[in-house]
Amino acid sequence: MRQLYIMLLILASTLSTAVAQSGLQRFDDRTLEYLAAKRTPSQTKGWLLISNTNDYVNVAIPAGLLVAGIIDHNPDMRQNALYVASSTATTFLLNTLIKKLVKRPRPFISNTHLTAVYQPSSTSFPSGHTSSAFSSATALARAYPKWYVIAPAFLWSGAVGYSRMYLGVHYPTDVTAGALLGAGTAFGMGFIRP
Repeated sequence: MRQLYIMLLILASTLSTAVAQSGLQRFDDRTLEYLAAKRTPSQTKGWLLISNTNDYVNVAIPAGLLVAGIIDHNPDMRQNALYVASSTATTFLLNTLIKKLVKRPRPFISNTHLTAVYQPSSTSFPSGHTSSAFSSATALARAYPKWYVIAPAFLWSGAVGYSRMYLGVHYPTDVTAGALLGAGTAFGMGFIRP
């Protein structure tokens, strides 16, 4: 497990360096410039709501599973609550570590042509909101592999990732790396599942 995390850190650092030195940076910039030019007040309000409620959703999922498992006397549901919570917590720790190692500036700092809806103070790579959303979604989908769980879980996590780009606070490559980190951590923590 530890080796997997070390490999993830090396991959993240390599990807960040490659992005800064390649056409991916131009793609990142053009994508955010396009999204910023298409913003409307009502859409901005909606995407900001999705982005701002992400942490609540990530806590509500395992909390809901835990409460339902206690009420229903269902040990598997309680174990799944632990699995989802552990996956999301581990993702948060890994994301924080990678951010400290990579130190990629936010888009609105790197590119003066980009304007963010608001300006977070932390670094950009990878997207923490996206990594936690994909971690929760992947863990939930693995715990309950039914279409009516999988579809809304990944629709939500995809919307969170898009919101981060729309708001101008993350590049597409930050969001992609966050999604891979979150999903990868959920798979890596699969040993906790019942």
